[in-house]
Amino acid sequence: MSACILVLGPRGQVGTALLRALAPLGPVVAWDRLDGGDLADPQRLHDAVLALRPRAIVNAAAYTAVDQAESEPELAELINAQAPAALARAAQTLGAWLVHYSTDYVFAGDGEQPWCEGDATSPLNVYGQTKWLGEQAVQANCERHLVFRTSWVYGLVGANFAKTMVRLALQRERLQVVDDQMGAPTGAALIADVSAHALRQAMSNEALAGLYHLAAAQTCSWHGYALHVIERAKGLRPDWTWAVKEVAAVDSSAFASAAKRPLNSRLDTSRLRETFGLNLPPWQFGVDQFLRAWLAVHAPEQ
Repeated sequence: MSACILVLGPRGQVGTALLRALAPLGPVVAWDRLDGGDLADPQRLHDAVLALRPRAIVNAAAYTAVDQAESEPELAELINAQAPAALARAAQTLGAWLVHYSTDYVFAGDGEQPWCEGDATSPLNVYGQTKWLGEQAVQANCERHLVFRTSWVYGLVGANFAKTMVRLALQRERLQVVDDQMGAPTGAALIADVSAHALRQAMSNEALAGLYHLAAAQTCSWHGYALHVIERAKGLRPDWTWAVKEVAAVDSSAFASAAKRPLNSRLDTSRLRETFGLNLPPWQFGVDQFLRAWLAVHAPEQ
């Protein structure tokens, strides 16, 4: 087995952050779709991993188009379930570790209590169902696994809710944002740092393998998230011409979508924190760090 750590999906929000966070653990090999990391071809992926012989695989690639998945269930299952199963089988053959990411969308989203790892799952949409199948496949086929359920992920790379709110606040006087969905905005940087920390410990203690919830501390609605982002952005870039005057709170029913979203995306992270000795900062900390970095180099779209 080689000493490398294989990262799949290195161009995405979490994947980009993982390249930095995992570097202190050893050589990192990044595979995107053209390099051999094509999750739409599970058998080829399996064989390529066996040939590379990494000591750890970190799968940050996924089918994440939630609404589009409703009309492409086969493709979503291929990428989110069958490909992770192939990775798990390859990792098991090699005796390698597999880190895989799942989602709060595996839950129905009812109630107000944070979800624990052992709570019953009941996905509301195709995306959530395929992610649930993927996490089940990883746990069933690879003993040395770390599966992290995350929520409301954002990062410097690609599109996300915070970037959209900044753009719209520059263009429109009135915004409407849902306030009946609750969760914790969780930065890709935090996910990557926690993943590296947990993987390092797990490689020395196989008893740490398992399923964990990974999200920033405290929760908010999308509306509360939007208010925070816009307030901080205006403070960081007072030189920009901001159009927004009102951010109205509305129910989810105000926006038509192909896929139903869970209302309660709160995740209980106590198992992760206690097992790995971690402190997860409030979501506001990560969002503020992200905004400072992104707005420093971002040109306004007006």
